Amino acid sequence: MKFLKYVSFLLLLILMKCKNDAKIISELENIHATIKAEFAPDKRVELFDIHFELADNQLIIEGETTSKKAFSILLDSLNARKLQFTNNVRVLPDAVIGDLQFAVAKNSVINIRSEPKHSAELGTQGLLGMSLKVLDKNGDFYRIQTPDTYISWVDKGGIQLMTKEEIATWNNRKKVIYTKNFGYVYADKSENSEIISDITLGGILKYISLEANFYEVAYPDQRIGFIKKEEAVLYESWLTNLASSPENIENVAKNMVGFPYLWGGTSAKGMDCSGFTKMVYLMNGFIIPRDASQQINAGKTIDATLKFEGLEKGDLLFFGTKATSDQKQRVVHVGIWLGNDKMEFIHASGNVHLSSMDQNQSNYDEMNKNRYLGSKRYLGVKDAMIVDLKKKLKL
Repeated sequence: MKFLKYVSFLLLLILMKCKNDAKIISELENIHATIKAEFAPDKRVELFDIHFELADNQLIIEGETTSKKAFSILLDSLNARKLQFTNNVRVLPDAVIGDLQFAVAKNSVINIRSEPKHSAELGTQGLLGMSLKVLDKNGDFYRIQTPDTYISWVDKGGIQLMTKEEIATWNNRKKVIYTKNFGYVYADKSENSEIISDITLGGILKYISLEANFYEVAYPDQRIGFIKKEEAVLYESWLTNLASSPENIENVAKNMVGFPYLWGGTSAKGMDCSGFTKMVYLMNGFIIPRDASQQINAGKTIDATLKFEGLEKGDLLFFGTKATSDQKQRVVHVGIWLGNDKMEFIHASGNVHLSSMDQNQSNYDEMNKNRYLGSKRYLGVKDAMIVDLKKKLKL
């Protein structure tokens, strides 16, 4: 009988401890959720994934984050509760990367994937000469962050790793930007010479000299090549003289008509709906958020009544599922308003083409009219999510 009482007492202690442990873990998870909601609500641009475990009366915290501030607040919360813990959290970038915390895209287009493997979904793309932050490494893949702060993975063959000093040198050197849709970089001052690589709209290379009808240029990995002068321009001159106007938005957009649709694409080789709007604004001197669900959070709200009133050429139109009492609004598509008497907008769906909101037009788009969510204006609007390239960028 005494033995049974002893066992019962032990079981009660274990049960009480389990309940107490569960309470501690639950409390920490709530703290984590609160911090994440403030500092890293969108995992596409900021990581804060921390896990808690109690083993042998020892609290273990594991995971990864790109936000030193958020992690510092979490540690302060743990210390305030006088909790003893083992810290296995990786604050990225860490020792795995070492001094090579930057990179530059060295192919005409680099495919940036959701996971560190070639079979993973295409998340976005980068253009030749694009500066990147390097956060992590897994096999032959590097987790990088693009200028629009998008975080994902790229294989080592597409980038040139650099130190802080090397990326500063690259960013400060005179550049050439490619302004045609497609072309080539040649090994010599002749289009009959060997081709070093292809190059697409928006690609950037280091300027060396002007040779007859060609720019002599250098890749981030020090390869030397030549671009036809008529197909490129000095980057600083291009940016200085760029008229970021509604008319130029339309001109750049229409120059992409027929480009193929590619999920995750943001280049002339293929683009999805938000990759298209992103590319149009890039060639007008702005870095804007990557995805449609991010783009709708930037700029100034236009046409709140959803009657296509007050819209101007260059405004972004968003489409998807309206919010209900059971679910949040879901943005799945975006296009650019052209502001003509046909109520046309241009978007990437199947390919880049023009559609209309006027049912009397041959290109009337009933489906998108029925799922219209509203519009945003970017031009002339100051917004931290809309980066003006005419202002000096800091990685």
